[in-house]
Amino acid sequence: MSAQSWIDAHDDELRGALDGLRADAAVVERWGRTLTDRLLDGARLLAAGNGGSAAEAQHLTSELVGRFLADRRPLSAVCLSAETSTLTALVNDYGPEEMFARQVEAHGRPGDVLVLLSTSGSSPNVLRAAERAHERGLLVWSLTGRRPNRLAALSDEALCIDAPSTAAVQTLHLVAIHALCAAVDEGLARLDAVHAAPVVRSLEATA
Repeated sequence: MSAQSWIDAHDDELRGALDGLRADAAVVERWGRTLTDRLLDGARLLAAGNGGSAAEAQHLTSELVGRFLADRRPLSAVCLSAETSTLTALVNDYGPEEMFARQVEAHGRPGDVLVLLSTSGSSPNVLRAAERAHERGLLVWSLTGRRPNRLAALSDEALCIDAPSTAAVQTLHLVAIHALCAAVDEGLARLDAVHAAPVVRSLEATA
């Protein structure tokens, strides 16, 4: 297949999958509100995935610790697939299925949010992490490919991208991640405006 043919086919896949993600916009908005409330209350976000999904998990945490659209306070987010020394030690000592679950057990606290990414929804180490997170009282969200899949079934909520290829699923996962970050930014801005309003009214009263 030529590059042009691949791009054309990929574009067709993305258009259909994006329509499905639009239909789930309310889910992303709800995740944004929940994540904003929990992070401001002292919880943290943990994220993990394999391969390209690992890169997207790290992308999510970097947007939260840093910033997305505008400058704002840093938010607590840790990518479990990013620290190579811990990962290799866990795989060596406990096997690959424990590489994320043991980190969830170490770092996760009740009220934290675990975001798991898997195009197949069947990666054993991600499934084990979801199970361990439930045991520890974490909220589990997942980004997967088409339903039905085991990860979606193990999650409190899932965004499942209806696309035929891994490339299209991962591209839409990145769109969903950015939309989630935008929702968090909006939630923070709204709360800041509410907290600032009494100060403005007080200044107006003394003018």
